[in-house]
Amino acid sequence: MNKFVKIFLSVVCSFVVSLSIVQAANASYAVIDADTGRLLMGNNVHDRMPIASLTKIWTALIAIENNDLDEEIVISRKAALAEGSSIYLEPGEKVTVETLLYGLMLRSGNDAAYALAEHTGNSIEGFADLMNEKAYLYGLNDTYFTNPSGLHNDLHLSSAYDTAQMLRIALQNDAFKKISSTINYKSSTKNGVTWQNKHRLLREQVGAVAGKTGFTKVAGRTLATYFEQGQKKVIVVTLNEANDWEVHRGLANKVFTEYDLVTIAEKGEYKAANNKKVVLSKPITLLLTKDEEKELQNVLHLSRKQNEFGIWHVMLNNESIYSTRVDIKID
Repeated sequence: MNKFVKIFLSVVCSFVVSLSIVQAANASYAVIDADTGRLLMGNNVHDRMPIASLTKIWTALIAIENNDLDEEIVISRKAALAEGSSIYLEPGEKVTVETLLYGLMLRSGNDAAYALAEHTGNSIEGFADLMNEKAYLYGLNDTYFTNPSGLHNDLHLSSAYDTAQMLRIALQNDAFKKISSTINYKSSTKNGVTWQNKHRLLREQVGAVAGKTGFTKVAGRTLATYFEQGQKKVIVVTLNEANDWEVHRGLANKVFTEYDLVTIAEKGEYKAANNKKVVLSKPITLLLTKDEEKELQNVLHLSRKQNEFGIWHVMLNNESIYSTRVDIKID
């Protein structure tokens, strides 16, 4: 009997792996809690796929963190002639970092991406190194960059989950959030046009606050969107999804309908072991379904040798879905 079960499970596992590969060639998506990064829904969330111009989320964040927004960049011939989507920069033109960032995020300008990369990393390769270092720092293990624009390269890959995390991390930067949520921007480039954000859901004002579009022939349509409804905040990413506008709307609405914002623990002091108390500096609030709320456990990890702090875990199905540091007080 045991032998039969083991063989059966082996066959099932092989089938699942094969099916996953087939699905990954078609589409992948991830929906995360924008506050905590917790995965709420998804399909093939860690499959490594081309993400096209969603790359520019990371490009923008690194450029913002390493430059003053009012710095001027002299546009190189190489940047001006960058392949793909463009904001029509001219060689020798002087443009501020801020203007290039708007051109990058609203119009997906590859010329803006290359200008920012050359200025920030001294070369495209140097900037790609900065991108990969930051991805490694944040544990984006499915991700590797070769360029700042998302033009196809067989090694330039990420996943729906990692890309959603990239947008979550970037949105913690105020300048990025402002730029990526802007609908229209009057550029100060030589052509002086007004740029409109390519992200249709932002323009339609359906709860979409910020995001990025992408497309290449190899990657297909890629889309990242940050939604808000009251205090509920979610990020949706789809890769190679032809019907992305409707899918994003549908997934966001599904979360807003099925998940409640639940306060697990209020800010304050909580009695721990013996004469110790732990201090929670802010409330723990999570997006949860009704069923999940019933199954939660709070687990506190205190070091035997360290009496200064501990880690508070919120557990669901024996997995930590949220953790935070807590200070320890001795009575």
